[in-house]
Amino acid sequence: MVCWAAPVLLLAVTVSLVGSPVAQASQSVSKTGVRTLGKAAEGTIGSSGCERQQECNVENNGFTSCACLSGYQWNASVCASHHPCRPRFKHQPCSCLVIGPTEAGYCQLLPPVPGTLSLNTSLQMPGDTLNLTLLTSHETANLNWFLQRTGSPRPVLLQPGTHVSLTSSQGQAVLSIFNISHKWEGVYICCFEAQGFRWELYQVVRVPLQVTDVAQLPDQLSISCATSPGFQLSCCFPRTHLSYTASWSPIEGSKASLFDKPGDQCLVLTVQRCPTADTTYTCDLESPGLTPLRVPVFVTIIQGGDTTCPEDSSAIAWNVTKAGHVAQAPCPVNRMGVVKRTCGPDGTWRPSRSSCTDVGLLALLQRAQLLGAGQGRPADEVPRILAQLLERVVLVNSPSDLLALLGTMTFLAKTVADARIQLHRRALEALLKTTDKVLDLDASSLWTPAQAQKPSAGSNLLRAVETLACSLSPQARPFSFSLPNVQLQTQLRVPAFSADYKVSFSTQPPVQVQIPRRSLTPLGHNGTNVIITSLVLRKLDRLLPSNYGQGLGAPLYTTPGLVLAISIMAGGQTFGQGEVIMDFGDTNSTLHCVFWDHDLFQGSGGWSDEGCQVQAASASPTTRCICRHLTAFSILMSRHAVPKPPALELLSQMGLVASILALLVCLGVYRLVWRVVTRNKVAYLRHAALLNIALCLLAADTCFLGAPLLPPGPQSPLCLAAAFLCHFLYLASFFWMLAQALMLAHQLLFVFHQLSKRQALSLMVVLGYLCPMGFAGVALVLFLPQGQYLGAGACWLDGKGGALYTFVGPVLAIVGVNGLVLAVAVLKLLRPSLSEGPQLEKCQTLLGVIKALLVLTPIFGLTWGLGLATLLEDVSIVPHYIFTILNTSQGVFILLFGCLMDKKVQEALLKRFCHAPTPNSTISLATNETHILEHSKGSENAG
Repeated sequence: MVCWAAPVLLLAVTVSLVGSPVAQASQSVSKTGVRTLGKAAEGTIGSSGCERQQECNVENNGFTSCACLSGYQWNASVCASHHPCRPRFKHQPCSCLVIGPTEAGYCQLLPPVPGTLSLNTSLQMPGDTLNLTLLTSHETANLNWFLQRTGSPRPVLLQPGTHVSLTSSQGQAVLSIFNISHKWEGVYICCFEAQGFRWELYQVVRVPLQVTDVAQLPDQLSISCATSPGFQLSCCFPRTHLSYTASWSPIEGSKASLFDKPGDQCLVLTVQRCPTADTTYTCDLESPGLTPLRVPVFVTIIQGGDTTCPEDSSAIAWNVTKAGHVAQAPCPVNRMGVVKRTCGPDGTWRPSRSSCTDVGLLALLQRAQLLGAGQGRPADEVPRILAQLLERVVLVNSPSDLLALLGTMTFLAKTVADARIQLHRRALEALLKTTDKVLDLDASSLWTPAQAQKPSAGSNLLRAVETLACSLSPQARPFSFSLPNVQLQTQLRVPAFSADYKVSFSTQPPVQVQIPRRSLTPLGHNGTNVIITSLVLRKLDRLLPSNYGQGLGAPLYTTPGLVLAISIMAGGQTFGQGEVIMDFGDTNSTLHCVFWDHDLFQGSGGWSDEGCQVQAASASPTTRCICRHLTAFSILMSRHAVPKPPALELLSQMGLVASILALLVCLGVYRLVWRVVTRNKVAYLRHAALLNIALCLLAADTCFLGAPLLPPGPQSPLCLAAAFLCHFLYLASFFWMLAQALMLAHQLLFVFHQLSKRQALSLMVVLGYLCPMGFAGVALVLFLPQGQYLGAGACWLDGKGGALYTFVGPVLAIVGVNGLVLAVAVLKLLRPSLSEGPQLEKCQTLLGVIKALLVLTPIFGLTWGLGLATLLEDVSIVPHYIFTILNTSQGVFILLFGCLMDKKVQEALLKRFCHAPTPNSTISLATNETHILEHSKGSENAG
């Protein structure tokens, strides 16, 4: 029905504003009057009388807010060209519009609703598939589905996702929700246009809660009635369209209170009298027609004589807890989760474990999850979430925070890839700034525990950044962005390629990328522009798991912490194949060109060299990598060593076994001849040092030989213990070598000032055991918290963070000191003695030099000086073979030259086994230190 009037005729009507539709629709503007506008449109069938269709407010600016009365509505064309009276989502029906001062319009009578919503039942069980069907009798347009969740102020648009499917055919449209849960309950709204009007139909869907939706704190409790006469239990559940009645049982002597918190309701049970025996309390949630939910909380009462962990208030207040139980504490304000701490069987507290996560990061994670599932418009929501992530990244201070942030980025990347949306420059800048800050987060306190919970965390970050960085809108290109840890360059190439694609990055090592023109030309054959994106990420060496594909030796390589990602897009399609040439500068090491394969190691990712090869670019220290595919590239550099061939590995193991057997024989010999060979002080100190060297080296070799059998990584206590013991025992071997050398030097240089046997032995024990314990302990304390103690894939010290140098430094220093002592000993032997003839003196001098070199070199560890060749020179494998043979056989040298070549040891063995008389000889293999000492005294007397 319409009310006919002249174009400028206004029919003023005095109507009370209180309770009128216009008063509700025009709250933000001043109201000066109410009028009803009517104007017949062409082709409109008029009526014989006037009927009010709308109520209008004339504003101060001359505009009019007109609200249709019940049964009337603005048609779709008028609605599309005018502003609504109040904010609404785009597809809602037009009940109130703002009309210009020179315009006239009218609401039209609505025809019968041209469609119905069909649902088998409004109560959907968790895990089921919801099928909501729209049946229409007229042709429809602009059909959209919305969901207004419980507690949400605005509906969200539903689009195809992991949980949402939309199908339509003639006269029918179906919305399907898979694996439904309480997060999908609420009011479903179907908006569409038909017969010239906008329509919306509603359907309420209810989904019962599951036990996993109910949070109890604590879920178990161990309490001492002597110290805590009462306690509290809480049971929290989300608000839903279903009405739930919550209760606790048993309730005797207790009081239950219901509290509201954002999005949840919590029923708190205050137990005022401690029960006398173990009790199971149950939180019951009941709703008419549904099976009750029962969530138990087990309360254990500590009895007299039980082993307990004491009360602890160091950081969080931990009450007395029974051994074998887990204490729980709530998270601080604005954090969700729980803090748990186990009381060990021996009554000692274990380290606490926190799942507390920033509520803002959790909210972003949930939004990203639901966005990927189908709730929301990705083109609008992804930039908003990226901007908010940049604001929240500074609040990341726990592994749970980091995992929530990485999870959000992962879900956003998948949504962007599935929906094929394009990001504007501001959104991409927010992503890159967030990534730069994430790469700066502490490795030991955040990344290492986060990767222990989710090994693929670093790989997921790389994949997410790759995907999002390549989604920049073509209108925003070319684009260049540089931060300390992130560099990005994009180029838009026209079809007529005149040159190769080249780009350089000022990183360490510097990187230059080149894609030959022949690889790009086929992509632009239809006049299509080609978009090339190059992304460099730093500090990824500690964030990606140490996984190496077939043919790559896991513990032998490291990346420079730099990963290069390249993508090519043409015609909205991403291409993964193409020749790319990369030059890595300043790389004086053995290299492998590799890429990160996200599918290796059950989805955790790993390095692979498939499709990549190394080519020397020139005589300069530059490595050229040529790969036939596009992905995340890097180089693997050997850590001061060429890769061990199988022969070298076998040789090392055989040498260690021989050394262990020789040291066991050496200890057996000392067991037989100890009393005979240690009758004077000099001999006693010498053999005491040799005995301790043999013991330490035997234990160290055994530990080192068995370490590869243990699971590597800082999460393995056995691997950690093996690395510490090897570090300490090998250092102890060297410090006992130093003690023996210093004793010899003291005997040579201070002939008339000798220490007592007790004093000398005490000093040797302090030097031989306390000093290496100090070095090993300092290395553990300094580098373990930083995640830099163990090397990748091995139970040995990490060479990247500095832990290895707490071993190499003392060893090289000891080798240097022992070398000086050897030089002093040789000089003493070369000095003439008056008590011997010329020819005999010459023979004995030469023999003494030879014996000194043969005995002192292996015993004092001078062969370890060859380690410098393996550290400084990587061009040849020969030093590695020499180093391996000499050092793994050190136990054999000690047995031969330190034990069996000793004259007194030989005499004692002959006397014990052969009962032969002691042979007389002018030149004998006497104990070396004694020979040198006597020769030194003779020289001193001659002087």
